[in-house]
Amino acid sequence: MTKIDVTQKKSKLTVIVPCKNEESNIGACIAAFAEIADEILIADSGSKDDTLDIVRRIGGCRIIEREYRTSGDFKNWAIPQASHEWVLLVDADERVTPALTNEITRLLSQESTRDGYWIYRANHFMGHRIRYGGWNNDCVLRLFKRDLSRYEGPSDHGEVDVSSGRVGKLKNRLIHYSYWSYDDLFRKFHRYTSLQAEQWDAAGKKTNFFQMIWRPSWRFFRDYFLQLGIRDGIIGLQLAMIGAFYTFTKQARLWALQNGIAPRMDEFLDDDIRRLEVDRQRIGTQRDRSKPAGQDQAADHSESSKPNQAAA
Repeated sequence: MTKIDVTQKKSKLTVIVPCKNEESNIGACIAAFAEIADEILIADSGSKDDTLDIVRRIGGCRIIEREYRTSGDFKNWAIPQASHEWVLLVDADERVTPALTNEITRLLSQESTRDGYWIYRANHFMGHRIRYGGWNNDCVLRLFKRDLSRYEGPSDHGEVDVSSGRVGKLKNRLIHYSYWSYDDLFRKFHRYTSLQAEQWDAAGKKTNFFQMIWRPSWRFFRDYFLQLGIRDGIIGLQLAMIGAFYTFTKQARLWALQNGIAPRMDEFLDDDIRRLEVDRQRIGTQRDRSKPAGQDQAADHSESSKPNQAAA
């Protein structure tokens, strides 16, 4: 592979990295694209780990910070803050390869007839490359002109829309390390399924018994057999099962939003108060019955004698 001189670019490039708590990824992510970036813009949404400390130690990066609502909303806030016309958006769990760097450099070294470019991703699960099950066709629009492009679409999986419609496709892939652990997976799983169900509910969408059975079953059959996930071995099996459960959980969460019966705390509180009052009365009655005969009279005599003793 012939290395292209990045200083020959006619158009400058801002690389935007949206991130939160990415201390294990951010250093390698920046190192992979640093050569091609004329500006590095780190868009952080509230990291609590050492992510920003690592960025500051690397140097040469501009940091912007804001709360996270959805992926598209956050990225649309960051994009206009790029200093240069062309933007490459890279998630912290992605890596720009030398071949992709060369291809982007070549594009920016000449007059482009496109305003945005789709990039295929080489996906990894727990560090293993995934070649089937639909993951091999994963394509994202990540190289685009700042002023013509914004994220659109539902949930956290919206995509960039280039207003001119002039988009192309790059040949080389972006490496994507999707999940390093099941803890990482289920954190995103919870957010994605909850948000999707909420958006479906707001749009008036319904679910039913058939949807809960058919959709997950079809998802597994499609990913594992039709899209050859079976050829990825035990990793392919896990991904097909996760995909089916993901599809089921979105439907189940939608059902829960529309049909779940929330506890009425006021009724429970009233019941608890009445129960405590009954228990208190029963305990009082038991104490009265357990006292020896004449104890109350002796206690009354003792109490009545105290003022006289004090007077004496």
